[in-house]
Amino acid sequence: MKEIFVPHSHDSADKVDSALEASQEGMRCLKISFAGLICTALIQTVIVIYTNSVALLGDTLHNYADALTAIPLAIAFLVGRRLATRAYTYGFGRAEDLAGIVVVVLIALSSAYAGYEAIMRFIHPSDVRHVGVLIIAGVVGFLGNEVVAQYRIRTGKRIGSAALVADGLHARTDGFTSLAVVLSAVGAWLGFRLADPIIGLLITIAILFVLRDAAREVYRRLMDAVDPALVDQAEQVIRATPGVIDVHGVQLRWLGHSLRAEARISVDTNTSLVDAHHLSHQVEHDLVHGVRRLTSATIHAEPLDPEATAAHELVAHHH
Repeated sequence: MKEIFVPHSHDSADKVDSALEASQEGMRCLKISFAGLICTALIQTVIVIYTNSVALLGDTLHNYADALTAIPLAIAFLVGRRLATRAYTYGFGRAEDLAGIVVVVLIALSSAYAGYEAIMRFIHPSDVRHVGVLIIAGVVGFLGNEVVAQYRIRTGKRIGSAALVADGLHARTDGFTSLAVVLSAVGAWLGFRLADPIIGLLITIAILFVLRDAAREVYRRLMDAVDPALVDQAEQVIRATPGVIDVHGVQLRWLGHSLRAEARISVDTNTSLVDAHHLSHQVEHDLVHGVRRLTSATIHAEPLDPEATAAHELVAHHH
């Protein structure tokens, strides 16, 4: 129950790692599993019309919503790899965030519609038709998620992708939402007419948690937020690089599902320009290897105070 109402992350950075990104097998797994979830939802859509169940409607929309959150990841691979241009000097990683906004709107609409239908069923009770078919629909939803889960976990282990394994485990927990539809069918079979709208509202709540999670991630990306632990980790990596005396102004930002860093390092005043330049790239090298998902860094080397103070004063009044 906890996994249903406290859903997994829908941040695409948590859904991809180097093993997955570099593997054609891993990308094929993402495509096939996405298609599997969509097919499951389409089958349930037909049964929703046949059975008149708002609980199944909510579960169907939940499956659509969960599948839709894969769209920013697809955008990241299709658009984010385009080379930077004179107009888009940072590349096209932000396209993923724009797709995320669209996904959040679609999930919000699906939750609103599911909630509306469940509430209307409370106001105007209606019998669920073909209870046996409704039970089959709940089982189909569970099996669809379970098949996707097993495929992702098996492929993830084979190619060494922890992200794909984690997403498989999360798909498995989503399957239990579909089993809730079976409970509504059993309630209807026993003559409890409110079982269907009650389960429908519970599944609507589950969709709202998905919405909250997705909206929070999109908002944080648009505002250039990162996990403070990543900043601490970057500072530790920089300070551990031989030749670095101190580090200041570490900044991280997401571009798509990759991180970019900026930092100022203090070096010995007698360090030559050539050595300072080499040290800056050594720090960048250490950051790329030491911080997950970081792909590039701009490092500014400067002498110790007070030698650096005069240069800083040139731009201090602009900050």
